[in-house]
Amino acid sequence: MSTERKRQFLLGIFVMSLILANVLGAKITDFDIPGWLAMPFNVIFAPIIWIFNQILAVTGNDLLSYKFFNMIHVSVGILTVPLMFLITDIVEEVWGRETTKDFVFIGVLSMMAMIFITFVSVHLPPAERFMEMNEAYKSIFSTSMRMAAASILAFYLAQMHDIWAFNFWKIKTKGKYLWLRNNLSTIVSQLLDSSIFMFVAFYNPETFPATLVIKLILPYYIFKVLFALLDTPFAYLGVWWARGHREPIKAEKD
Repeated sequence: MSTERKRQFLLGIFVMSLILANVLGAKITDFDIPGWLAMPFNVIFAPIIWIFNQILAVTGNDLLSYKFFNMIHVSVGILTVPLMFLITDIVEEVWGRETTKDFVFIGVLSMMAMIFITFVSVHLPPAERFMEMNEAYKSIFSTSMRMAAASILAFYLAQMHDIWAFNFWKIKTKGKYLWLRNNLSTIVSQLLDSSIFMFVAFYNPETFPATLVIKLILPYYIFKVLFALLDTPFAYLGVWWARGHREPIKAEKD
């Protein structure tokens, strides 16, 4: 497969992941995992959970359990979010910053097109024989303009930060330590993604104050950090596959 075909393939996966994150995100999954599998993650993330609990205590929220990973309680849309950041890191490492920005702009346009088409589809009158299913259809596919704006804004700003941070750390490390810039750029960008989306989508001084928004952000962010750490081997594998015999792209100074 040529490098151009590989780039197109990654673009397709990137857009697919973005669309799925928005379409599937309304479902919340809730299930137990075996203690032997949860324990190492609980131990590794105990310091992070302790820090977050200090924040929750100050804001008057219930604290996170130190057995955080024993029970999975998260939107299924989160499953594809780390994949998007992984792909942009691979693309920036192999093709450079400008190509990665193209991915983000195409993603934004795809989201806007999806939201517009979904809005029209939800508001078109149903055929008579499908009248009974229309409310269920609307409940699945309808979204408020505020949620749509939050999704687009969070995606764009987080991805643009990820591109900048990845390039910044590539300069600092002189093109070495892919694992470091992959994690440093993604971990901060994921916090931006969660924070911007939650505040824009839900914040209301009277009904949904900042303290409750913070309570929403932190559990999701912990899962995103976990995924960012776990995807490091896939970053190396993806770069090796995408690059082929190409020479490494140097970091671009601003």
